[in-house]
Amino acid sequence: MEAGSDPSEEQLLQRPWLPVSISGCQLLVKSCFSDTAYRILLTDMHCVWEERMEAAAIQSRAQELNRRLRASVEAFFSHLCEVVQPCLSGGELTGGKAQIFLTRQDNGNINVRLKSELAELPFYWEFRCSPAPVALACAQLVRPLLVISRMLQQQVKQLGGLLVRKDAEIQDYRENGATLSRERLQTEVFEESTYREHFMATTLPFLWSESLDSLGFDADLQQLYTTAIAHRKRKLSEERSVQEEQPAAESSADVVSARSEAANIRKQNHNKQDETTDVKTTNRPTMPKSDMSIPAERKSSKAKKKKVGLFR
Repeated sequence: MEAGSDPSEEQLLQRPWLPVSISGCQLLVKSCFSDTAYRILLTDMHCVWEERMEAAAIQSRAQELNRRLRASVEAFFSHLCEVVQPCLSGGELTGGKAQIFLTRQDNGNINVRLKSELAELPFYWEFRCSPAPVALACAQLVRPLLVISRMLQQQVKQLGGLLVRKDAEIQDYRENGATLSRERLQTEVFEESTYREHFMATTLPFLWSESLDSLGFDADLQQLYTTAIAHRKRKLSEERSVQEEQPAAESSADVVSARSEAANIRKQNHNKQDETTDVKTTNRPTMPKSDMSIPAERKSSKAKKKKVGLFR
């Protein structure tokens, strides 16, 4: 599941598959119950079935199957969780009178019927499960099992390398005179190819001889599943954090770039204005200098009148 997917699928993915037996049928089950909703997955390794119910649908089905009972959806759902959750968790049904049955439908669906008592009246419930989409089956079962398989392969490889180093250490002790105090503790040198061939020859026939209904999803495998999914959740959370940080950094860089570009444009415009001013000044026609001394010369060019008196 990736970011943005259905939250209920992510919650369901966190829960490991649990082996249960209903009406003699060996199943792997995982379920997710909230306040007034649930989601359930079942598989017999031939098909995967699912059902998802919300509050309104639970209320409607409860009234359909229990016409004599009148209660709120919270009361119905609380009783359903109390009775069926232990069974879907690999345990036993609570209450001596609680019973659970599984029936297969001709259309490929399966019904898991529950009978118990609520307020001293019979209480009935049906999980009406239909085949799950292939994408859901892959996300909830196939991919996690492939991850677990790779984890086990790496573990086997590391253990093989450890045995080789241990053999080298023991050989060094022997060459320096060390001896075993008890002969029964002596072991053969580990050879990976020989061990693999012997393992395949002895273990595979034993596994195939077991009943095919034995799914073998034991506590160790459940713990391995939980660990693998928890690591995946942390990795996705880290990737989302990085993705959220990148747009912010890019936005900051864009702002700096935009400001720098704006400053360059202003500088270019300013330079253009200076160049335009210089051009105008250069092209302006030169005006002849006015002779500021002309008026003075004109004054001095006037003949001075002599004073004439009565006597010469």
